[in-house]
Amino acid sequence: MASILDQYEEEFTRTSTGKPAVRSTAQDIVTEIELPSPVTDRVHQIFLDPTGKHLLISLGSQENYYVSLGTSARKPKNIAKLKGHLIDSVGWNWQNANEKTTGAILLGTNKGLIFETELTQFDDSRFFQGNVDLYLKQLFNLGRERAEPVTGLQFDRMPCSDLSVYRYYILVTTPGRLYQFIGTVSTSADPPMFTPLFQQYESGAGPGIYYGNIDVTGSAGPNSVMSSSKLIPYPKDIDEQKVHPIGMALTEFHMLVLYSDRWRSSCVMISCSCFCFKTFFFFFRFGRMLGIRKDPIRGTIWAFSSQVVFFYKVCRESRDVWQMYLEKGDFEVAKKYCQDSRFNLEKVLIKQAEHLFEIGKYEESAAMYAQTQNSFEEVALKFIKLSNKEPLQTFIIEKLSSLRPQDKTQMTMLVTWIVELFLNTLGRLKEQGQDETYEYESTQEKFRKFMASMRIKECITLNRTVIYDLISSHGDIEDLVFFAHLMKDYERVINHHFHHENYRGALECLIKQPDIELYYKFSPVLMQHLPRETVDAWIRVGKQLDPKKLIPALVQYDHLRNIDQGNEAIRYLETCIQKFENRDSAIHNYLLALYAKFQPDHLMTYLQLQGEDPDEICYDVKYALRLCTECNHHRACVHVYSLMGLYEEAVDMALTVDVELAKQQANKPAEDDLELRKKLWLRIARHVVEEEKDIKRAMEFLHECDLLKIEDVLPFFPDFVTIDHFKDAIVSSLQEYNQHIESLKIEMEEATQSAEEIRREIQSFRNKYSLVKAEDKCSVCTYPLMSRAFYLFPCGHKFHMDCLIAEVLPTLPTSKKSQVESLQRKLAEMEGSPAHNRAPGGPEKAAKDMDVQTKLHDLVSSECIFCGDFMIRCIDKQFVEEEKWSIIVSEWE
Repeated sequence: MASILDQYEEEFTRTSTGKPAVRSTAQDIVTEIELPSPVTDRVHQIFLDPTGKHLLISLGSQENYYVSLGTSARKPKNIAKLKGHLIDSVGWNWQNANEKTTGAILLGTNKGLIFETELTQFDDSRFFQGNVDLYLKQLFNLGRERAEPVTGLQFDRMPCSDLSVYRYYILVTTPGRLYQFIGTVSTSADPPMFTPLFQQYESGAGPGIYYGNIDVTGSAGPNSVMSSSKLIPYPKDIDEQKVHPIGMALTEFHMLVLYSDRWRSSCVMISCSCFCFKTFFFFFRFGRMLGIRKDPIRGTIWAFSSQVVFFYKVCRESRDVWQMYLEKGDFEVAKKYCQDSRFNLEKVLIKQAEHLFEIGKYEESAAMYAQTQNSFEEVALKFIKLSNKEPLQTFIIEKLSSLRPQDKTQMTMLVTWIVELFLNTLGRLKEQGQDETYEYESTQEKFRKFMASMRIKECITLNRTVIYDLISSHGDIEDLVFFAHLMKDYERVINHHFHHENYRGALECLIKQPDIELYYKFSPVLMQHLPRETVDAWIRVGKQLDPKKLIPALVQYDHLRNIDQGNEAIRYLETCIQKFENRDSAIHNYLLALYAKFQPDHLMTYLQLQGEDPDEICYDVKYALRLCTECNHHRACVHVYSLMGLYEEAVDMALTVDVELAKQQANKPAEDDLELRKKLWLRIARHVVEEEKDIKRAMEFLHECDLLKIEDVLPFFPDFVTIDHFKDAIVSSLQEYNQHIESLKIEMEEATQSAEEIRREIQSFRNKYSLVKAEDKCSVCTYPLMSRAFYLFPCGHKFHMDCLIAEVLPTLPTSKKSQVESLQRKLAEMEGSPAHNRAPGGPEKAAKDMDVQTKLHDLVSSECIFCGDFMIRCIDKQFVEEEKWSIIVSEWE
């Protein structure tokens, strides 16, 4: 066995006077403590507590001293009550945290005596000083039959359910035995507190090393804290004699046994009754070895002789431990200690996989084999021979997870193999009639989780045709549909549902998928079987759908259920128009057709909501008229005739429905079109007289329409009508004529006066003039006025001709605007023609030019744009035009 101690350090200290001294090292700070003893005296043992605060020194002269390293007073104090005893071991109190006192501790002597004491450090400044040992009590004698030194002492508390007592265990070692003492101590006990615990035990003896684990959980029994213990005889010397050691130290995996001239090491992991020791000899010049100690905090090991102190450093102690755990069959621990070596880890994994296979745990064996570098073919053949293919499947899946992304070929082959294994298992269960069992459901769930995992999904996406063929060959329709969903082949899934007439399932699949084009493709069939649900799905999708592309679905009627389909189509189109604000004429025309066919009550509501502005109406007016005529919706026809400006036809159609409706249509022509309005009212009057024979109602029209006179209505009356029917109307008409004559006389007088006033103003304007200075500027562009043709108004404002036209032109009506543009083009043509430039052209040409200019002046310069009605008409005009608003806003940002 290789050495676990690779190096050591030696250290020897004496004072300048030659007296024995103790060197204390803490954090690389060296403190020397001089002992008050003769030069010839020597140190027998030194004991330092785990905290490094308390030091106990036993000298060969059987004098014992105590030093408190936790205080400034570090002068050794003699323990008077221990005079005459050589201390070989100390059991320190692990619960003590006081730097000035040790608490209750146990002392073991070279004669087998065990004492309990408590040591404390008194201040040297005090005049009367007490004893260092507060008390000293002998508790037990292990050397009654034969004096044996107490080589080791250790005690600590154990878990205890009784809160009134503490439960302790005490371990004591001698050259021949290991003793354990277990008992309780009252929480209020006076010192010495361990007296009752030792009174129940007797001493004994035994050769060898007693090795085991300290178990305080109680699993070793109520009277023991030792588990996995064994007694190992001391190794024999060269002359076949057993040699007793003088000290021992235990590391994590090894035991160090110290003799007077050598030490031996052995691994505690070897499972045999005797340790295999390896011996290392010391040189005699260092003197006889006296003891070995292990720092419980840092884990360092110290050995000392009569002359030197050795420090041992343990390096890579666990490097071969994995082999021992492997031999014991503890594979998990073995793997833990060979993680730094892939080669060693491979051995453990193979051994564990083989072991699991031998004991019949094939699933675990397959998973373990997948972690090794064994030949894939060899392992696969090993599992193929089994009747149960699940271990093979497990092995392939685990092996698949170890492949690199670039191993695409190997990955494809393994994935295909795994899919085949899953399908075989599912097929076998189906054949056995177990397709509704938990086993089948669990297998199917595993199969689907496998295919849905990200890495596998990427692989089968590139080879989906192979997987489709494979699943189809097994006739597994359910998993075929699942795979199509997984691959987002929604078209295939929907066609599958259609084939099995599962229209609801097809619609559910259509709703879950994101491809809008599939809605256009499958909606015609769905609309025939599930019109309401299909329309609900369209509405949920909202504006993403183009309603025009859904018209083929809307016109697919099943004549047995066309009413329901028509109503659902109306509901969708209404949503498109009202909620989604669709203005497509095809949609509106089709909704109009559906209204006319299925919901005539809503037809007029729709037409009225569309309004009467031709530019805002979304449907085709001519199509609407033909549709309403075919379906005999007369009121709708009247409305459409009115929109088209066919008021005569509208009135004629309205008269077939309601006279009041006809009267409404007769009032719709423009107010200035008096002739048409009168003609429409006469049609209504004639209808009332000739068709309804209602003379009284016809007379009422004279009050409702100012355009009708009694003489207009009289020709419609039949010959038998007496004057009593319209006597009041004639009287009223004569009175109106008289009033009209009187008003005409007044208007003639006012006109005569206005004419006289105008003549006077004209006479005054003949003598009126205005001066234009050279520095005058255009009121619009602010450039010199006389640079080009200009206008001068009586109010004093002056404008260039082109500037005035540019200001007035946008506010003119469309007809006048076109006239201005036409006149400008004529002037430009006349001014730019060669004939015009060469000669004046005579009086006819001049008159023509003057006529064009006069017409242009009348249109654009009839009033000053600052002082006339033009300014009032422009009061609601924005300062910044809409097309320039975004530019100005961006400039200000």
